[in-house]
Amino acid sequence: MDDHAQDHSHPDGTPALGIGMVGYAFMGAAHSQGWRTAGRVFDLPLRPAMNAVCGRDATAVRAAARKLGWASAETDWRQLIARDDVQLVDICTPGDSHAEIAVAALEAGKHVLCEKPLANSVAEAQAMVRAAEAARTRGRIAMVGFNYRRTPALALARRMVAAGRIGTLRHVRATYLQDWLVDPTAPMGWRLRREHAGSGALGDLGAHIVDLAQHLAGERLTGVSAVTETFVAERPLSDGGRGRVTVDDAALFTGRFASGALASFETSRAAAGRKNALCIELNGERGSLAFDLERLNELSFHDQTEPADAAGFRRILVTEPDHPYLKAWWPPGHGLGYEHTFVHQARDLVQAIATGAPPEPSFADGLQVQRVLAAVEESAAKNSVHTPVPA
Repeated sequence: MDDHAQDHSHPDGTPALGIGMVGYAFMGAAHSQGWRTAGRVFDLPLRPAMNAVCGRDATAVRAAARKLGWASAETDWRQLIARDDVQLVDICTPGDSHAEIAVAALEAGKHVLCEKPLANSVAEAQAMVRAAEAARTRGRIAMVGFNYRRTPALALARRMVAAGRIGTLRHVRATYLQDWLVDPTAPMGWRLRREHAGSGALGDLGAHIVDLAQHLAGERLTGVSAVTETFVAERPLSDGGRGRVTVDDAALFTGRFASGALASFETSRAAAGRKNALCIELNGERGSLAFDLERLNELSFHDQTEPADAAGFRRILVTEPDHPYLKAWWPPGHGLGYEHTFVHQARDLVQAIATGAPPEPSFADGLQVQRVLAAVEESAAKNSVHTPVPA
């Protein structure tokens, strides 16, 4: 494997976009799937070239490069950023390194894709936004990876809300539940340490539903009232000892949008039987929309303007060519899955880089989510007092 593989345009003349990815675990594998597949499904103006992946363990990162389809491996992210064949840096590391890597990459003239949540603190996110704004003046793009926006059914929901299909928004309810921390003997890991993860279920899962709620509603949360809880205070370490859990296992909070619409959020990694259960429902004066990630090719829609004798929720099977992203995929009825959100994310970022369009979601969007998460933690620490989200 060549550690400095050179990157060439495709025989058809499509110029290459050299990708360098930092991190190769769960999210690294998901992002790799997106980069491998996007150009094979969509007609892209730039060809993603998977030139280098980076990790601290030389043996492990070389194995990951072979498995995931990367041309070469690096053990120092600074060396990856410095490579001439890397034009975009994809950050799939724990949150404690997001700001340092992203700012360095942007200052080096690279485009950046950064996994959510954007950072571990508002201050770090603000520094990343400043770097992104400066890079934007030099034609560089910075995007945060809220992949669920790219689920066709949720993209359709956003289209329907924007078109006025549910009228004035009144309520949003969002839950994101998992169960991998139900067992008190489940081992300690970086996601359970505040210094690495920033927060627990709140940042890991809550960031997704906060972003989705604001994105689908087309407006921002202005204040929250919250409770958080850590159910298991200590967990086993690999050396046989026990380590203290310093993040939340679950968070519940209410919120209000700028329009006055109400919202409720529930997120947990200790919900027995729930594997990756993300649900969101929006109620408006003219109708409602509901989505369940475990049925991700479907969207439920109720039209309140229909006669009562025939009204009710109906299932929209989101597999038609006119639905978002789906013209490039399979015939109607042939559903997509979790991995395809990362293919769509790669496609949208490549299009933004090629056209100079503002990226969505931007680092500024990621900062807004970070401010909501910070307000949730502040409220929970103050006995659930209503806490404004700074504009």
